[in-house]
Amino acid sequence: MEPRISIITLGVASLEQSYHFYSHLGFPTSGKPTDGIIFFKTGGVCLGLYPLEELAADVSPDLSAKRDGFSGITLAHNTRTKEEVDQVLRLAEEAGARIEKPAHETFWGGYSGYFSDPDGYLWEVAYGDCWDFSEDGSLIIE
Repeated sequence: MEPRISIITLGVASLEQSYHFYSHLGFPTSGKPTDGIIFFKTGGVCLGLYPLEELAADVSPDLSAKRDGFSGITLAHNTRTKEEVDQVLRLAEEAGARIEKPAHETFWGGYSGYFSDPDGYLWEVAYGDCWDFSEDGSLIIE
């Protein structure tokens, strides 16, 4: 297996609401909520949105689509500047996100904060002065 993640799919309560949320954040897509699934183009990995009940049924007919508490997963958006962290958190809040943790200086020397999308998926927005990015915006990990 090649070490690669191609698509991260989020099960959502409302495809239309989530489409508008991520579109407001600037995620480009060629799809529409009426297509039944939406793919947003990002640097390196696609973000997919699919109705939660249908995603659970696709995995297993016995799987519950119920989501409670912290899932143990966060998504991250790394920025090129410290100021961008505040800008992205503000944009997310304008789009309907809930700010879970305002941006702050971190123990590892960076600057980050968290928001949750309309379905409660947690996003960290973080800056580290030691990070480099490729031309497509993906984070370079050495």
